[in-house]
Amino acid sequence: MSNGARHALGVVAGLLLPPLVAAGLWYGVGDLTLRAQQSFQISWVAVGVLAVTAILLAFLTGSRLSPVASLFGGLAFAAAGVLPFVETQTGLRLLPLDLLPPVVRTGFTSVAYTGLQAVLGVTLLVVSLFPTRWRGSARDYAEPVEYEAAYGHPPAPYLPPHSGPEDTTRPMYRER
Repeated sequence: MSNGARHALGVVAGLLLPPLVAAGLWYGVGDLTLRAQQSFQISWVAVGVLAVTAILLAFLTGSRLSPVASLFGGLAFAAAGVLPFVETQTGLRLLPLDLLPPVVRTGFTSVAYTGLQAVLGVTLLVVSLFPTRWRGSARDYAEPVEYEAAYGHPPAPYLPPHSGPEDTTRPMYRER
């Protein structure tokens, strides 16, 4: 996959997945909290929603698409995670909590006011900073060199084939 396609898919994933992760996290935590407070039961629907949310979050943090996805999500989560602390320090009402349904509002306040939302935002931002996520794969697309002609002996059957400059750090692939 070319770098342009990776970054285009990263932009799409960065625009679609973070709102889904936020909605799933807020609903799951809110439903678990309300069900536990009201009837001392576990909401298995909320557990399932949190499991799917965790899978989407893992895809944002560890995918090879593009760091743009985790960058967009990190900026959104960090901003939504910092606003409750700004509210408590300044006394200004910044978050429109009255617009959210009660279950989602409970989940949002639980996640945001404990700092978990800010932690998720910073995590996604840090994950997007790694330089290896911005580069494409380090494959060498030049014509393959015949191994026996280059090294004078056939390749060992238990070693992977010599594939390029990224293998020069391993002693078994150094040039002689």
